[in-house]
Amino acid sequence: MIRQSAFENVKKHLKGGLHCHTTRSDGKATPEETIAIHEQKGYDFLAITDHRIYNYKNYLPESRLTIIPGMEMDAHIAPMRRIHCFHTVWLGPEKPENPYEQDQVFERELVKDQFDFQEKYLNQAHKDKQLTIYCHPQWSGTPAREFEQMEGNFAMELWNTGCALGCDYDVNNGWIWDEILMQGKKIFGVATDDGHPATQHGMGWVMVNSENNVSSILEALEKGAFYSSTGPEIHDFYIDDEGYAHVKCSTCVKCRFICGAMRPIVQRGTDNGGAFLEMVSRDPVPDYFPYLRVEVTDIGGRVAWSNPIFLK
Repeated sequence: MIRQSAFENVKKHLKGGLHCHTTRSDGKATPEETIAIHEQKGYDFLAITDHRIYNYKNYLPESRLTIIPGMEMDAHIAPMRRIHCFHTVWLGPEKPENPYEQDQVFERELVKDQFDFQEKYLNQAHKDKQLTIYCHPQWSGTPAREFEQMEGNFAMELWNTGCALGCDYDVNNGWIWDEILMQGKKIFGVATDDGHPATQHGMGWVMVNSENNVSSILEALEKGAFYSSTGPEIHDFYIDDEGYAHVKCSTCVKCRFICGAMRPIVQRGTDNGGAFLEMVSRDPVPDYFPYLRVEVTDIGGRVAWSNPIFLK
């Protein structure tokens, strides 16, 4: 049996937000209001990732939320601005392992391409123990070939609420994710809000198999011990000794077992009005698949994504 690490020895999945903005940059809600909104929505942890300004601080001291240190770093690709850009979320450890200061401001430069962005920003970020997420590839105007050679991003965004609501982009970037995975690159997928107005908070999140402290959460994120969701819950995902894939979840109507360029194995519920709580693949997973991931969809069209089980 091979079980995805999000579901190994689980005590509780922690609900977390990895990308949001406040009035510290271009968000509409204050840090205090933003933290309160996430607490009301049942989050366990949150990264406040304002543009190019680093944060450690919990602005609502009575809050139970764990605050993950971080920010968003962005750069325009010359000569086009805004419509062609690279954005990455940086998540880091607490002091003293983290060299950045509270409210430290970072400068934005024009870059030529992904290799220039790597040299100017990512190499230093990773040297400084930051985990980096590649953000909203559709909104940024960057197909896979324009960022797939970046090194060290632990994840990319599959869902971004701000982009989804603003222009119907980045609603399911699984097809871009698969392009990269099929090259043998190991990268995980996250759902985020990138919330600017308060109405964009709490619609995309990760569920992390971790203790509720900064170091444990970062360790679980880095090794892919989480799944992402805009609604459904995934309770288990594994491949049994006979090669059949199993998923257990909240009430859903569609399940897609996916490996890259191969046609997804799509299965729909037939009992209880088309709904299911557990699904088993009709056939064993082919032995030439390098990985397998799963997406489940509920009756409202909301999706949850597992991270891959890597088979080769």
